Amino acid sequence: MRDMQRLADMQIDSKAELQKEKTLEEKLEILSDAAKYDVACTSSGVDRAGKKGYLGNSCASGVCHTFAADGRCVSLLKILMTNHCEYDCKYCKNRKSNDVERATFTPDEICRLTIEFYKRNYIEGLFLSSGVLKNPDYTMEKIIEALRMLRGTYKFNGYIHVKAIPGASKELIYSAGLLADRISINMELPTQDSLSRLAPNKHMANIIRPMNQISGTIAMHRLAVGKSARMERAGINDHLMNSIWGKEVNRISTDAADRANRLLPGLQTEADTFLFPADKKDLNLGRAFAPAGQSTQMIIGATNETDLELIRTTQNLYKSFDLKRVFYSGYIPVNEDDALPEPGTPVPLLREHRLYQADWLLRYYGFFADELLSEEHPFFDDAIDPKCNWALNHLEQFPIEINTASYDMLLRVPGIGPNGVKKIVNARRYTKVDFEMLKQMRITLKRAQYFITCNGKMLYKIPLEHRFIRNRLIDVDSVEIADIGGQSVQYKQMNLFSDFNMSCTG
Repeated sequence: MRDMQRLADMQIDSKAELQKEKTLEEKLEILSDAAKYDVACTSSGVDRAGKKGYLGNSCASGVCHTFAADGRCVSLLKILMTNHCEYDCKYCKNRKSNDVERATFTPDEICRLTIEFYKRNYIEGLFLSSGVLKNPDYTMEKIIEALRMLRGTYKFNGYIHVKAIPGASKELIYSAGLLADRISINMELPTQDSLSRLAPNKHMANIIRPMNQISGTIAMHRLAVGKSARMERAGINDHLMNSIWGKEVNRISTDAADRANRLLPGLQTEADTFLFPADKKDLNLGRAFAPAGQSTQMIIGATNETDLELIRTTQNLYKSFDLKRVFYSGYIPVNEDDALPEPGTPVPLLREHRLYQADWLLRYYGFFADELLSEEHPFFDDAIDPKCNWALNHLEQFPIEINTASYDMLLRVPGIGPNGVKKIVNARRYTKVDFEMLKQMRITLKRAQYFITCNGKMLYKIPLEHRFIRNRLIDVDSVEIADIGGQSVQYKQMNLFSDFNMSCTG
């Protein structure tokens, strides 16, 4: 066995030697294209001012774009460290059994690319992921080496999002969290059964355990500066330093373990609960652990899970691990396999869009997964958005009077968002709100008109009947559906060089 392992390592090392013959531009072309299946289109979520002697800063509302497979505009250098992989996940283009051109960046090459692109104002930050080279620990060590060099030697103070490798040791993941702004571990598929069928090298325990450790460490660092997750989202800093190193830590540790057990029973052990150092003096208060939080990604359409199963998993992830985002990635058929959709199968972009809308309802509108869907109707209606779909299925609660309805009920009206609710509640303290005022508040009456009254009257004489209202709402969404679901549209990965006539010098 040792001889076989030694031979395998020699083969990997010989392949790495061959990669030295590739130019930096050739490596960038291979590894930026290989990274397009990782979703990372989000704001940075962290504020960090410029620092004397360092390059760059980070704004919470910045870095809201990335190189995406559908050609969206970007502000991150989005690359893999390597597309070599020891795993053979059936859905992955870079799987071990695929005959694709391979390349590997050295840590210094990653740093040089990031700095040179940043100086030219091509990017605002770095998104770094990787295939599994040799094993998870070896891969994470190389990623951390690049991050340490970037932060230390190159003095880069900008935004960094790093994908941790499931199965890597908790000490390595902790080190990555201290160097990166956001850290994420891809869940890929929502159930262990799906992972067993499509990703035999992966196990849900190796994904959930580090997610729990990361969330616990983030919570600990928040407490160390007197914040909570709710305060952080609201921009509040309340000093809660009492008992940080005593009962409060034990309470949070226990809560985190309980939450993870609900998601995957029997997973947690006492040693797995937390990732942070036990001694207060060891805690690096100079740099917070993953200040922009953690996220994950699920593939949509590669397996037969229902929308209900997906959003239930999403809800549990938000509740258990305080994730910033759960990303959904419509499966792009790149491999031929009996367990996968055939190549040429349309990418489920509209389904992905509806799941993102439902995700928004879970996070900001107070909905629960089992409210939006049921066992009898486990999929969203493609023709209308999830909020309208919920309202149509609960017409017994409508219409509501705009001048007397509660804040929570107003928030559930299609066409009225959080900002609109605030405007309505503030206005009705002084006057009776009417439809003209709602127009001035920019409330979307083309949706809301079917579900509200102002001073006891509807905007028009509208029958409160499911089929009638649904047909009208379909007309409202028809342009959106055509744009998202149109199969004539061809998507491609943007290329920094060919699309913008730029060149890269080594």
